[in-house]
Amino acid sequence: MTRSRSTHLAAAGALSMLILLCLAWELWLAPLRPGGSWLALKVLPLLWITPGIVRGRLYTFRASTMLIMAYFAEGTVRAYTDQEVSGLLAFAEIALTSLFFVLAIAHVRASRAVRS
Repeated sequence: MTRSRSTHLAAAGALSMLILLCLAWELWLAPLRPGGSWLALKVLPLLWITPGIVRGRLYTFRASTMLIMAYFAEGTVRAYTDQEVSGLLAFAEIALTSLFFVLAIAHVRASRAVRS
């Protein structure tokens, strides 16, 4: 398996895990309101970029590195302000966004190296 292919698959996996984490967090694990919250809709931008990431489109990988920073910022703020389970979930969000960011950049670089 080439480096480009492995970074592509790993980035798609990290994105999928981030989507699942955000949904579980806001609907079941530690929602802002009992029974779930509308904050679960924060996954919509992630769902919007998912087809491009799965297909390996370089433009989507490049653009997603800017989008993912919003989720990193949210995780950072909530890790600092939230207590107990929600705080731990925020650290998981920070880890997944960081992982996706690094993998997306690695995929773009590996893809450009293959084309050169």
